[in-house]
Amino acid sequence: MTGTSHGADPTRTPRGEVVVGIDGSDPAVRALDRAADEAHRRDTALRIVLGLPWPDPGEVGFGLDADRERPRGEAARAALELAARRAKDRHPGLTVAMEQTAEPAASALVRLGRTAVLTVVGTRGRGGFAGLLLGSVGLRVAAHSAGPLMVVRGEDAVAHRGLLHDKVLLGLEDESDAAAALFAFEEARRRGSRLRVLHTWPHAHVPMGEWPVSHRQDLAAQARQHKELARFAVSKLIERFPDVAVRVDIAPGHAAAALVEASRAADVVVVGAHRRDARPLGMRLGPVTHAVLHHAHCPVVLVPIG
Repeated sequence: MTGTSHGADPTRTPRGEVVVGIDGSDPAVRALDRAADEAHRRDTALRIVLGLPWPDPGEVGFGLDADRERPRGEAARAALELAARRAKDRHPGLTVAMEQTAEPAASALVRLGRTAVLTVVGTRGRGGFAGLLLGSVGLRVAAHSAGPLMVVRGEDAVAHRGLLHDKVLLGLEDESDAAAALFAFEEARRRGSRLRVLHTWPHAHVPMGEWPVSHRQDLAAQARQHKELARFAVSKLIERFPDVAVRVDIAPGHAAAALVEASRAADVVVVGAHRRDARPLGMRLGPVTHAVLHHAHCPVVLVPIG
């Protein structure tokens, strides 16, 4: 079952939409608000999707009165309509489409994400396990999305206190992250913000005072080499985006820990989604991506690599 609002064609998924999945939960409301902002920033349409399992009629949210006698499909439709109204109130003039489907939510978002400029999900949806910060739907979409995926987390500080850092953070492994790097430069330009490129490399942690001079010299040499590699990996993009203020940083140690800590001072962190095929269970995220998704202090954008 599909539907639409505000003049959009429900049978068409035009290239250029921002797609967001909702279920009536608070994280989904935050994802909806961010998706509306992203569609407005990109001057494109917003498609709001509600797939199975449809929320319990008594727990739909979006200001609906709890009514457990309401048919589940009717309650889902009402939630979509309220979500569309909220997005239009946030950005008048925004083109908003609605899609209510009997397809599993993760499958619908992966399907629509193939032609979307961005897919947006919240950190937790209904039916998640305790301690699973992203939620089962978000994890499935992250593992299979063919296009950029934004996971909205760390939003409370921004929503409640208006804290913005004027910074996009890019986690850069090497030149294979070219797609993620391009997205980060474009995002910084769209926002008119600075871009921090952070490259890490594995290195055993030993207190500096315990190192012999030769080891300290070796670390300094490694740092210079990795700084040069990182700058070379984004050098063409620096030339292509002269209006973006870029800072390239390097740090020895664990990439996940460094990115999570750096995300405290960022508005969004962009990482390449290096995924592996773990049959029969399907695609699996790498450990760095998994950690950043669950622990970053700001929204995370995954850009598929390969």
